[in-house]
Amino acid sequence: MTTMTHRAVPFADSQHSPVLTAVLVLSFWLGAAALVGTAHVELDPLSIAGGAVATLASIFVAAYCYTRFCARHAGITHALSVGIAWLVLAIVAEMAMSSRLGHGWYALLGAPDHPLLRNLFLFVWVFAPAFFAHRQARPPQYSQEWW
Repeated sequence: MTTMTHRAVPFADSQHSPVLTAVLVLSFWLGAAALVGTAHVELDPLSIAGGAVATLASIFVAAYCYTRFCARHAGITHALSVGIAWLVLAIVAEMAMSSRLGHGWYALLGAPDHPLLRNLFLFVWVFAPAFFAHRQARPPQYSQEWW
């Protein structure tokens, strides 16, 4: 089969292998975690509210980018699975950093001093990818013209 007889499928529209999906989930989480950690270090000392808004925006941007560029036609089940994986990765990262540093490190999930923000961050890590997903997985629809 060649591209002359079959249309090339865009990356976001194709079914990915489980290994590639895991790599993509991890990559987008790393990007979100880097942005969230930077917001925590740079903005939280200036304004707790500003840091929280930047954190939420970082997670939502990463979720949108993942959904748009890697899983455009994925359903809500896939998106919730990605969100749960992101939350587990954030918890494991905080536990690893806390044990490495010898004291609490709360950059990804928020400090326990602010329980409302911490609960909000937990919620957003899980449900942000679901905000951009379809209710059900659907196959991509192409027009007959392929130029």
